[in-house]
Amino acid sequence: MYSTLELTVDAHVASVELNRPQKHNAISLDMFRELGAVGQEIASDRAIRAVVVSGRGENFCAGIDTSIFDGKGIEMIADGLKPQAPSPANMFQRVAYVWREVPVPVICAISGVCFGGGMQIALGADIRYSAPNAKLSIMEIKWGIIPDMAITTTARGVVPADRLKELAFTGRIVSGDEAAALGLVTSVQSDPIATALKTATEIAGKSPDAIRAMKRMLNESLNLDEADSLALEARLQSRLLGQPNQREAVLANMENRAPEFSD
Repeated sequence: MYSTLELTVDAHVASVELNRPQKHNAISLDMFRELGAVGQEIASDRAIRAVVVSGRGENFCAGIDTSIFDGKGIEMIADGLKPQAPSPANMFQRVAYVWREVPVPVICAISGVCFGGGMQIALGADIRYSAPNAKLSIMEIKWGIIPDMAITTTARGVVPADRLKELAFTGRIVSGDEAAALGLVTSVQSDPIATALKTATEIAGKSPDAIRAMKRMLNESLNLDEADSLALEARLQSRLLGQPNQREAVLANMENRAPEFSD
């Protein structure tokens, strides 16, 4: 179905693999379109409870495929800068922003290079695991452009403003270890994909209603004042209490058994 990606679903966990290893998984125009489409497909599937995003081969993503900067590509870029309703994001922003629109947790596994657009895709995820020897960079300044793939929303509350500016202004490359120290990634793991799948599987075993509500609460509260944040907590909690999955969570704990949640 997808020419630049591979989507598989197993035990409520969706795995999305960037699949242009011969190009270090650089983002072509087709990949821009397909990342938005696959995110939308996942968001509409109630059976999916967690997502893992990774790159095939040795690298996560080398950023934009520079071939799109030729004459024909520039024309298509101009059209792609328009928002894609009902999302507020345009085609280029959606490669990262779509993971915020997906209502379940998204975990990114980073190995090899994670440059420019690749770094912005990763920032769209809820959790990022990096290999210690990975190379990460907000590299757009190298090409005389700004990082515009939703970084103003995805990096909010993740990386302190001064650190984000330093990385974006210089385009410098950092290791997985330094990225963790800066807050750019969640943690460093010897096998990021295995760790991502383990975490995704653990999440998939929790109440999907509570997980979806929690992601919404934590994302939306970043843009709310304290009163509205408190109201959001109460509103979301009231929709969970007494519902079948919430009752099943309580019973499973009381009976010391694995819960059986419905989608």
